[in-house]
This record gives sequence, structure tokens and C-alpha cells, in this order.
Amino acid sequence: MKYLESRKYVIQAIFLIIGAVYLIKLFYIQVLDHSYKTAAENNAMRRVVQYPFRGLVYDRDGKLLVENTPVYDLMVVPKEAKAIDTLKFCQVMGITLEDYREKIKAAKAYSYVKSSPFLQRLTNIEFAAIQDNLVDFPGFYINARTVRGYPHQSLAHALGYIGEISPRQLEDSSYKGYRQGDYLGVSGLEREYEKFLMGRRGAKYTMVNVRGIEKGSFKDGAYDTLSVAGKNLVTTIDLELQQYIETMMAGKTGSVVAIEPATGEVLALVSAPFYDPSQLTGKELGNNYMKLLRDPVKPLFNRPLMATYPPGSIFKLAQALIAMEEGTLTPETGYACNWSLVRCSHRHAHPANLGIAIEQSCNPYFYQVFRSVVNKGRSKNIFQDNRLGLDAWHKHIQSFGFAKTLGIDLPNEKKGLMPNAKFYDRIYGTNGWKFPTIYSVSIGQGETGVTPLQMANFAAILANRGYYYTPHIVRSVGEKGKPLPEYSVKNYTTVDPKHFPAVVDGMQRVVQSGTAQYAKLNHIGVILCGKTGTVQNPHGKDHSVFIAFAPKDDPKIAIAVYVENAGGGAIAAAPMASLMVEKYLTDTVKTASRKRWEADMISGAFYKWGK
Repeated sequence: MKYLESRKYVIQAIFLIIGAVYLIKLFYIQVLDHSYKTAAENNAMRRVVQYPFRGLVYDRDGKLLVENTPVYDLMVVPKEAKAIDTLKFCQVMGITLEDYREKIKAAKAYSYVKSSPFLQRLTNIEFAAIQDNLVDFPGFYINARTVRGYPHQSLAHALGYIGEISPRQLEDSSYKGYRQGDYLGVSGLEREYEKFLMGRRGAKYTMVNVRGIEKGSFKDGAYDTLSVAGKNLVTTIDLELQQYIETMMAGKTGSVVAIEPATGEVLALVSAPFYDPSQLTGKELGNNYMKLLRDPVKPLFNRPLMATYPPGSIFKLAQALIAMEEGTLTPETGYACNWSLVRCSHRHAHPANLGIAIEQSCNPYFYQVFRSVVNKGRSKNIFQDNRLGLDAWHKHIQSFGFAKTLGIDLPNEKKGLMPNAKFYDRIYGTNGWKFPTIYSVSIGQGETGVTPLQMANFAAILANRGYYYTPHIVRSVGEKGKPLPEYSVKNYTTVDPKHFPAVVDGMQRVVQSGTAQYAKLNHIGVILCGKTGTVQNPHGKDHSVFIAFAPKDDPKIAIAVYVENAGGGAIAAAPMASLMVEKYLTDTVKTASRKRWEADMISGAFYKWGK
């Protein structure tokens, strides 16, 4: 009993101590600490968000690609915005009374007591025009922030843009920490590297009177927090090469992707038609976006990552490599140019070996090469043999980065299409197709689709003789940082490296004496290895394709050029790629004749070459 009695007194003592603490704190707040009295007298303590500087973006040589420019948001707290002269307010702000009512209604819907943007992205001039009048409009105040600025008119698709967070995103738990009026990356690098670029918000607490006039910081800034700037990005892009290619692709439709084979770094990424990235920043962002969206040439469409095309004759190189790995082809194998199997694009010498077949891009030769892989005799049942053979081929082709996303550090990459047995089973049934049904795949037509990025990566694989690094567009996060770890891993194909030299030699022959002689770089002492492609287009003129790398040994650049409705690969894509490679390797175009070609490519006069 004595024990229980003593516990009762201990519990009573604890309650008395807690009560005393609360009484002392209440006395301190009401009598000794005048900050709360001041806050009550002045009506409000305002929390002003301090937006961080978003990380800057540079090219591989330190040239600034994306900067921050100051703008101002006019904020409103609906509870405090009372008894104002709305007519004068609308005149000062340059809006209609109807606009005012709609914006106030939206602000109240968000919160009656919290601030939200009323007018956004005011320029310095617009801010100066209204600054002195804000004292007459309680509940309204200015919050400074930055938007993106672009020193150059290049690289719009890769850089992307930022925009205001949407109501749907605010309801999504994955966007926790964002608030109404915040900006975030919508596309491109801005979206992919949002968590690095965004930085961290700060807050400043100020005391304001009933008229909304600031009366100083709360408790001398004891509770203020500083914003932390986002991290800068150093990209892999060569701005001069990017601008040169954009100049050449102006007025055309297509894609160019250039990669450094030794690292997987993307040197240039051009989607044509393109647009000035500054169109998607500032007050006119919404209007400009809708104009670009409705433009029939689709300038917002990121063709290097999202457009899928039949690869055309460049695919013959992959067919040869897979056949050699499967043991059905050697560099010395010859096949007749048999037009009864499939027509060839031109008359040429007998393809007595693989080198000649690549040089002359012989369609019947690669028909028979593909058939040797698919109909290898894996089963006595012809239908099962086709199914097993095509699936074996599909496994190889995927190792080249086709029919899957490569994993570039940009959003919305498409994987393209390469058929397997299940694909044709769904169309024709299990025993409803044989090799003659699918032969067009042998020459990169039919049920095939690759992105320009995959084409350039394929060129890098050939340059490396059997492997690639995942293409990426950011070299380092922070000036002294590194790329993300997944971009430092070698990805090997299923084809033994010993088979690549024969194909590379054939690519050299294509340029020196075959279908791409316009692409020679002998005048600068560089051996360029390439392959042309002409992709059939049922809706108009054929598409022009060319992949290449240079130099042959120790390659510095791999490139894919795809020009829609430009005819054969030798007419447009090959000479264009040659000029781009020369520009990258030597910083200039050296001879007078090459400069005339350059002018023809830029003006579009090259179209007459094929006539």
C-alpha cells in the first residue's frame, strides 16, 4: 500500500511540473516576448518562398546552353485581398475585370489563407510598372524567381523545357514536395535530370501590416532558410557540330545522331524540323506550345528517339554478322545476284564474296544470307524450322540494340520493331508462314522499324568491332562530377569480334568504290567506312539513309543520317554525313568542291543530283 501511495504522489508531481512549464511558457509569450504582440498588431506573418537557381547546362567544351533569367510572380492571399479598388487594379495590371474575377476565384479554390500565383512571369519592365502601386492593393505581393534562357537557338529537343506543375501532378504522390505555381522539367534533359537541376527551396518570414506593407523580418530572420541552387550539367554535345548539322538540315525532315564510339557520348542530336528553345519559356510559353503542336510538320516530335523507320540496306551489315556467327556465311561466300528472288537496285558485278556484296548492296545476296540463318535445318518440320531460325536471329539482332530501348538519358525513347516467331504467328497462325512470307526483312524492309538513335548506335558497334556504351547526353552532374554509372558499362553483341573486320572492310569499299563515293574523305587522309540505304516510301519519294564512322582505325565519330523524301542514300544522306564528319574532325570543310557540296546540301540543290 505504501508503494502505491508513493506512486500516486510521483504522478501528481509530474502533472504539476508539466502544468508549471506551460504556465511559464504562456507568461513568456504574453508578457515577455513582444514578437507575438507585434505580429498581432501588424496582422500577419508572411512566408515567402525563396526559389533556388536551377542548374545551368553546358556543352562538352564549357559553352553555356541553358541559363536562368529573372522574372516576377504577383502572388495573392485571398483572405488579405479585401476592399481594393478592382478597377484601378485591373488598369495597373493590364487585365480585364473578368480576368481578375477568374484569377481570384482560382486562388480561393486553391486556398483562402495561403498565397498562390495571380500573374506569372512578369518581366523587369512589367514589374517596375506595378511595383509602386502594390501598396494600394493589400494581399498582393511580388515573389522573384527565374525562368530558362537560351544563348543559342539550338538543341531544343534534347534540352527540353520547364513548365508549371499541373493539378493532376500535384495529386500524384510521386510529386510530393511540389506546390502550386512550382516549375519542373516537362521534356528533354530538364525532365530526365529534374532531381539534380531543381535545387532546394528556401523560405523567408516577414511581418506585414494590414495594408500588406513589409515591416521587417520575423525575429531577425531566425527562422529563414536559404535556397540551395541545383546542380549544373555538363553535356556531351559539341555545340559547333550541332549548329552545323542544324544548318544543313534546315528546311528538311529527318534526323542526325552522332556518337563518340569510345564512350557512347552523343556529340549531336538533331531532329528536323526544329524550333528555337526560347519559344517555350516566358509568358508566351502556352501560346507558342499550341502553335508548335498544331504545326503540320510536327516540330515537337523528337525524331531521333521516337520516329521508327525501316532501316533499309544498312541492315545488311547486321545480317552478314549474324550469319557468320551462325556459321552459314564466310567472307569468301558468294551468291548469285538472282533477280527472281528479289530485285536489285542496280546492275553490278557478280557478288563473289561478302566484300563485293556490301560494296554493291546486292539485295539477292542478302536474301540468301538471311535465308541461310532462318532455314538452317533446326527441325525437319519446315514451319518449326522457320520459327526456331527466326527466334535465333531475333536474339542476335536484339544484342545490337534493336527492338529495345537503349536507355539514353532522355525521355520517350521508342524501342522500334524486329519480328520474332510469335509476331508472325499472331498474323498468320503457327503453320501459316514460311521464309518467302518474311524475306523483305533480309534487306531492312517489311516488318522492321528502328530509330535514328539505334542506327547511330549500330554504327558505333561496328566502329568498336562488337560492343557499345549506352548512348548518353550528360557527361557529368556538376562540373567535376561523372555520368551516371550505367553509362560506363560495355554492352557486347552476341557476335564474336573476329567477324567484324570483314564487314568493316566492306564498308570501306562502299565509300571508296561502291554506292557512297560522294562520302570519301581521302583529301584529309581519313578512311571513312559507311553504308547507304534507300528506304521505300509508299507515300512519296524514298527516304535517304547513311551510317558511317571515321577514321577506320581508332574511330572518333559514328553517325547516322536519315533524310525523309530525299531519294537514295548516296544522293543526300551520304554526302551530308561526310561533310559533318569532316567538320567534326578538322573544324572546317577544306576544298572548293566540298564547299560547293556543302552549299547544295544547305540550299536543297542536292535533289538535282539524282536526276
